[in-house]
Amino acid sequence: MSENCCGLRVGQMVPDFTMDTYEPTKGDFGEIKLETLKKAGKWTVLFFYPADFTFV
Repeated sequence: MSENCCGLRVGQMVPDFTMDTYEPTKGDFGEIKLETLKKAGKWTVLFFYPADFTFV
């Protein structure tokens, strides 16, 4: 089986990325970078909710 077939596996490092976000306390959209969270020492949980365009 190819190493590239299955994306990331448990325990692997996530590559740096930038993501559009929605901040409900401000009622506005923004942007977050994984690099910024790492530098701040923040724990980060990534989850994906495909095929649904509502806020989770």
